Amino acid sequence: MIKNYTALFFISFFLASGVRSQEIQIFKVEDFDLSGSVKSCLVITDYGRESFEFNKKGILTKTVTQYNDTDQDITYYKYNNGELVERRMESYKNNVLDAATSMANFYEIDTVPQRRVLEKIISYDKDFLEQQEYLYDDEGRLTRIITSNSEGVDETTFEYTPYKNELTTSIFTNGILEKTIRNSERKSAKGTQKVVLTKEYIDGEPNVATEEVFNAADNLVTSEFFQYDFEEKEFVSQRKLFYHYVNGVLDKVVTKTVNTESVENYIFQFDSHGEKNWVKKIVTPGNTYTTRVIKYYPKEVEKAEPNQG
Repeated sequence: MIKNYTALFFISFFLASGVRSQEIQIFKVEDFDLSGSVKSCLVITDYGRESFEFNKKGILTKTVTQYNDTDQDITYYKYNNGELVERRMESYKNNVLDAATSMANFYEIDTVPQRRVLEKIISYDKDFLEQQEYLYDDEGRLTRIITSNSEGVDETTFEYTPYKNELTTSIFTNGILEKTIRNSERKSAKGTQKVVLTKEYIDGEPNVATEEVFNAADNLVTSEFFQYDFEEKEFVSQRKLFYHYVNGVLDKVVTKTVNTESVENYIFQFDSHGEKNWVKKIVTPGNTYTTRVIKYYPKEVEKAEPNQG
């Protein structure tokens, strides 16, 4: 149940704030804790709503984030041969398009001799904002991002270090270590677990870290958060979350620190569709709720073979 579910307002904030992913990502139905032939999903909470639309291949084509009655962000995604070629984020304030904060991202893909993607970002009032050049190695792994804007040129590099059953990705910005991500496997009584350890650095110095452990069903079972202690020269655990499931559905999350322990319980209601997506989530004791209105593509009826008799 807890996989890569994207929280309300995540995508729109992600785009509008200027925070950028390390790699161009194509979002799919499963990234939103959905399954099956979902056509659209409207997410409603007590503080706002956001809708997602997908094509028949399960790829995200549109999001609408409604902040209030007059303010909203609409993002459109355009694809060609399975590649993202255009993304437009339109920002409306008082029901009027704000050309200064609305932007278009255009992508040019070249695959010879290695994969290369050029991204240009232009505002709706025709101002050039930024250019990103993504370079890949022979294995299709991202190796460099060259960013050009009015402030200059920055280069992000990616180094991959395998060791036994581990793979560590080190990310540098202009030669200074920014982040490391180590993916590994761990044997347990319940089978093989996937472990993702992420360490973040400031000016090359260690700062915080997160370790996530996933079970064989790719459900998150623990997440632990660390702060670096410069006196002890090590990462020190601040809190650890334990995720408990019943029949694969999240039941409760237990959060433990050195001195405290708290429990959140999850109650889900599911739709009657074959894939059984949840349509209401209640979290106690805070009694926060999330409602999802899900629409599906109709099932295609297979054509009968003509009678040869």
